[in-house]
Amino acid sequence: MRLPSAWQVAWEEAKDTLRLLYPEGYDISEVGRLAFDSLHDDLKPAALDALFYGWWEAEQDRKARTQQAGGAL
Repeated sequence: MRLPSAWQVAWEEAKDTLRLLYPEGYDISEVGRLAFDSLHDDLKPAALDALFYGWWEAEQDRKARTQQAGGAL
């Protein structure tokens, strides 16, 4: 069994916190900010790498969907 990373735990806690504070909804970037700010300084470099990687993957997926749709997204 693979244990979650500190970043994954912080992310889930941030989502839970924001869900309680703002049941009407919140911006996903607020989850990332809250999670990142809650980490100890020594864990932040790895979390920043995870954020960049996650963004890069999402951006590549978006570009692929745009190309598949003939540039219409």
